[in-house]
Order: sequence, then C-alpha cells, then structure tokens
Amino acid sequence: MSDPTLRRFNLAPPRALRADDIPLVFLCHNDRAFLPSFLAHYRGLGVTRFICVDDASTDESQAYLEAEPDVDLWISDLRYGAANRGRLWRESLFEIYGRHRWYVNVDADEYLVYQSCAERPLSRLIDRLQALGITRLSAPMIDFYPAGPVGDFIFSGDSRVMPWEVATHYDVAGYDLSRSSISLQVRGGPRRRIFGADVQLIKFPLLYWDDACSLGTSIHHPIPFQQNFAPIAGVLLHFKFFAGVSARFERISSNGQHFGGAEHYKLMLGHMEDLNRLDFTDSVSHRFADPDSMVEEGFMRSLWPVL
Repeated sequence: MSDPTLRRFNLAPPRALRADDIPLVFLCHNDRAFLPSFLAHYRGLGVTRFICVDDASTDESQAYLEAEPDVDLWISDLRYGAANRGRLWRESLFEIYGRHRWYVNVDADEYLVYQSCAERPLSRLIDRLQALGITRLSAPMIDFYPAGPVGDFIFSGDSRVMPWEVATHYDVAGYDLSRSSISLQVRGGPRRRIFGADVQLIKFPLLYWDDACSLGTSIHHPIPFQQNFAPIAGVLLHFKFFAGVSARFERISSNGQHFGGAEHYKLMLGHMEDLNRLDFTDSVSHRFADPDSMVEEGFMRSLWPVL
C-alpha cells in the first residue's frame, strides 16, 4: 500500500542515496520552531540526508526546509490521519529510497541520544548494532519540561538554543518496563504523573529496513515483532511543553488527525483551563546533564565495553 499523491515539493525526481549515506525520515506539521535545532542535532550525529513529508503546514516550515540542501521535502494530498498517522508516508519513502539499509525514523520534536553520541556518530552506532546482531534500536520517548510554569518558557527556534536548554528537566523515576508479545513496553513519566495518561513510550528511531519490515498498526511495534526486544540503548528527548502549549493542543484536538480523535490531547487539555500555568516540577524532576548521565540513571544501556 502506498500514497499515489506523495511527491517532491519542487516536483523533482527523488535523489538517490549513496551507500554510505545515513538518511533520516521525519514528518512535519507547523514545526518551524524545531527545525533549526532538529537539523543541527542530527547533522551532528552524522545524518547526511533528511527526507521529510510536510503535512499541510501553515507556518514557514516548507520554505525553511526547501532551502536546506540536504533536505528532500515531500508533500501529499492526504492528511496525517488518512495516511495511517503517517505510517503510509514513511513506508512509501522507505520503498522509494531503498530497502536493505539503515534509516533514522523520528518526529520533528524527538532528539535521539545514546551513549557518548557526541564522540560516536551514527555510523559507529550502526556498526556496533550490526556486530551485536541488532536490527532496531529501542528507545523510550522521555518528556522534557521547564523548571516552572510552562507559559514562562518560550522556545522560538530563532537562535542556536537547543530545546533542552529551555525545557531542562525530566522525570528520573516513575517508569514501568515490561515485555508484551510484540515489543518491550515502557510507560510512565510526567504525562502519567500529571494527566494519568498511560501511553507506550518505546519507539525504534534507528532501524534496518528490509523486505520483511512493516510499520504494521503502530510505529511503536513494527513488524517482524521478534526484532522489537533488543536492549534499550537510546533515548528520544521529547519536547511538547513550552509556552503556547494550550493553543497548540487545542489545534491538534480540533483538526482530527491524531489517534482516537486526539483523545490524548483532550485528556491533557481537560486537566486545567490553561496548561500554560502548569508546573511539572516535582521531587522526581531532574535537570538534564548529558546523554551519558541517562545511562547512569538506567534509562538506557551501554553498548560499548568499558575500557
């Protein structure tokens, strides 16, 4: 199954990948504020090509992405919901750019980190995963939030500030790890602590895509399921809580594109009249230091032996 309306924004044919390219597939909808830091972060990890489907953005996202030489910008006549919450687009792009290779597969508000990632680019991580016989990197989304009322902290994306320099904290405890028949499961964090939202946090932001692969019914447990049980060795720093959060969540709730009629966002909006007044800080809140500190805290494992 594919999206016949999926096409390059500039109507050019797809640009073939080199064998040594590290491509990243992501979706964008009014994410202009994230794009400078998102691209800078992943370029720093060694991504050489960004492949983006823009879902009808009304901000300056399309113009910004089209001006970046390492970005292939795609658009579609379908909206996110009709494209199976983006899975149809991702699978179509994996087919267009080629199977039997590694892809980074994330959203625009997700920043992958792993042990010593400042010194070890993705090419070394891939080599290590292959040496261990691992074809998918398991990584939980860990929600970051500011140290105070959300509305007091603006992330505009207009400077070189990274999102974790504004939303500086995360819950260091309060997570449950379990194993289902189809994948590892991690649940908890501030969304459960504050809103009672018990969502699955595990995703697979780096995966080897071959003939057997499919995103199935959810990006949280791709097919074949037996590849979804490797040790957790990465973390997705996840950013949703900045000034303007109530207006953003209201737009998401009204546009009808997300799972279950955006019931998760409606749950959060129902918590208080103005989420901008919400202060997530608690005794379990911890200020982010660096990715290696998240290894020490047990969020992810080390893949490399200690010398």
